[in-house]
Amino acid sequence: MFNYTTLKNIIGKDVALSQPMIDAINKWKKMLVGNADWCGDIIESLKLEEGICREFVDSVLVEMEAKILNNDNMDAVLQKSLSDMNKKLQTGLALGAMVLRPLGPNKAEYVAADKFIPISFDDSGTPNDIAFLVVKCVGENDYYTRVERHYFTNGNLTIENKCYHSQSQSDIGQNCSLEEIAEWANILPGPIIYPGMIEMDFGYYQNPIENKVDGSSCGVSVYESAENLIRKADVQGARLDWEYDSGERAIHVDERALKKRGGKTYLPRLKKRLYRGLNLDDNNKDLYKEYSPEMRDEAFRRGLEEYKREIEFNVGLAYGDLSDAQEVDKTATEVLVSKTRKYNRVTAIQGKLEECLNGFVNALAFYNGSYMSGVEFTCEFNDSILADEESERQQDRQDVSMGVMSLLEYRMK
Repeated sequence: MFNYTTLKNIIGKDVALSQPMIDAINKWKKMLVGNADWCGDIIESLKLEEGICREFVDSVLVEMEAKILNNDNMDAVLQKSLSDMNKKLQTGLALGAMVLRPLGPNKAEYVAADKFIPISFDDSGTPNDIAFLVVKCVGENDYYTRVERHYFTNGNLTIENKCYHSQSQSDIGQNCSLEEIAEWANILPGPIIYPGMIEMDFGYYQNPIENKVDGSSCGVSVYESAENLIRKADVQGARLDWEYDSGERAIHVDERALKKRGGKTYLPRLKKRLYRGLNLDDNNKDLYKEYSPEMRDEAFRRGLEEYKREIEFNVGLAYGDLSDAQEVDKTATEVLVSKTRKYNRVTAIQGKLEECLNGFVNALAFYNGSYMSGVEFTCEFNDSILADEESERQQDRQDVSMGVMSLLEYRMK
């Protein structure tokens, strides 16, 4: 992601994506791939960020059914796009937002938050002026960036394209012709106005979380509120690793017990890592001393599990999603409260995702010439967080016994 000044020069006006948001998106992306600022040679990422996103996405998409009812060709495009939804939505949750947009009548792509520039938002928090960045490297040092801007002119969708060439990935470079890249040669620079298209030609997803980074309408990461706790958990994990490494059994050996060969000392038939040569002068009695410290791993593990539970609370997961479920000592009421917390967050994400898919289907209808005639789109989610499948079946059996559910309904379920 380029800095704010560069983005402002590209667009020619102020953009909604501020420098603090740019820095935050870059930080969230580094955290997601395990390269957070606090990680290095000593501290390795526990990849809790990836676990948070994966757990939310699995809960959001379980038994999700989305379909276009009155157009098989468009439905095929939708179903193909949904096949990548699990992994793409994980990145969307991590970076705060994503776009699902058609590329013509039969293709689609996901665009993560580090690849588009929200220039302005409408009252509902959806971008009404946005630019997509497409970067292509030719050879070793030639970088071409296509800036595709979508906005409204007198209430109608307008699209224009610009191209920039640079010899550095961190620099946008100078304006150039789209024809310098063969696959962009047929793209018209524009601006091109599409009369009658009164909404954006993509679906926009944004996390249902208040932006406390800069107060704008830009989306924030699902783990933004737990950033400091994730850092503490990674550090605690490093402490646990060090406890195991430093607690390895060793034997301190007096130099008189070591044999020499070719100027080197050794103990035959024994693993080298178990022995250290020392001058253990104790009245010439002790030639060996064992080093076997008491392990404190349980204390470190309890601390790590407590950090994980605090992370679960902060991001809206249920206890046991990240932490060890065997060590979660909670009452039935507390477990239900934690599941309700997760249910509320998952339901909010599902609502935003449905809005995104609605926008995508309308955009797909536009590119297929069916925007004015309309399409029938349905999207349903399964609510299976508060009770597991076996508990639900047991409740159904009770309903059958009471006579409030028929055997036919039970068999159908």
